[in-house]
Amino acid sequence: MSKIGLFIPCYINAIYPEVGVASYKLLKSFGLEVDYPLDQTCCGQPMANGGFEDEAFNLAKRFDALFEQYDYIVGPSASCVVFVKDNHPQILEKQHHKCTSSGKIYDICEFIHDVVKPTQLKAKFPHKVSIHNSCHGVRELHLSSSSELNVPYYSKLRDLLSMVEGIEIFEPKHVDECCGFGGMFSIEEPEVSVSMGQDKVKDHLSTGAEYITGADSSCLMHMDGVIKREKLPIKTIHVVEILASQL
Repeated sequence: MSKIGLFIPCYINAIYPEVGVASYKLLKSFGLEVDYPLDQTCCGQPMANGGFEDEAFNLAKRFDALFEQYDYIVGPSASCVVFVKDNHPQILEKQHHKCTSSGKIYDICEFIHDVVKPTQLKAKFPHKVSIHNSCHGVRELHLSSSSELNVPYYSKLRDLLSMVEGIEIFEPKHVDECCGFGGMFSIEEPEVSVSMGQDKVKDHLSTGAEYITGADSSCLMHMDGVIKREKLPIKTIHVVEILASQL
């Protein structure tokens, strides 16, 4: 049986631990062998995005060593998964270290949809939800089709959510427009970031949904800030929490 190493990013560990717990429960529900290495640290994305890529080397090297024994690395964060997948090889190569993590890391929705391929789920969530497609998820991991490309529509999140009992699924008009978070962008350009977040939340609200759901807690956190400040009638929830709702 393949061995899976569960990767829980810093902000999920610190702010949304329930997403990490749901991820573990969901993977285990498929009968998979799942391990959670307890001494995980940051993957190095904040340093690299801030212009200090060389300072991310030790973190990337440690990550690679920590997850070396696993057949798959799975995490509930498209942006962090993409950073390991696309950036760790070049960061480690600078000091002649070959990256072993890049080719076996998956976002949890990508992994369940493409590798596990379930035909049914035990989940039940009798609510209206609007799918938020995060930028990294769409354009780097291809969790859904990109609206700017002339390709047939698909959405791996919608496919998985469609197996949840009682759910009603919606998508906003601007289906993959950025919410404005963008990591360092929200710090360096807060006014623009907030304005984009407000526009995105309004787009989700227009669907009539009770919840905004997506594969990135960072995007959901950004939109949740807008929702709480403006006291808007909608909530956010990570897609994994819905998929694991009856576990």
